[in-house]
Amino acid sequence: QVQLVESGGGLVQAGGSLRLSCIASGLSFNYYDMRWFRQAPGKTRDFVAHISADGASTTYGDSVKGRFTISRDNAKNTMYLQMNSLKPEDTAVYYCNLDPPREDFWGQGTQVTVSS
Repeated sequence: QVQLVESGGGLVQAGGSLRLSCIASGLSFNYYDMRWFRQAPGKTRDFVAHISADGASTTYGDSVKGRFTISRDNAKNTMYLQMNSLKPEDTAVYYCNLDPPREDFWGQGTQVTVSS
């Protein structure tokens, strides 16, 4: 059974930083491109960042470019999202999934709240 477990969220002041983690189990993690998504209250789940299976290629949503960095450690079946210069509009639940995402792989997400 595939599980994707996000962690690392919290409450932070604007301008601060957080590092999110996504631990995968039940699949050959190093075979898959991965994505981070986020969903703010009352809004759709949006793309944040993508990383290729080997970690060599990354892409970002326009709103996070230059502030967030996606990475992965295939030996640890773990993907990361380093978030710097956080803004109140980054407040959301953050999720990880494959690329393209699988509906049955969504986890609980991790809440990020940025205060102004």
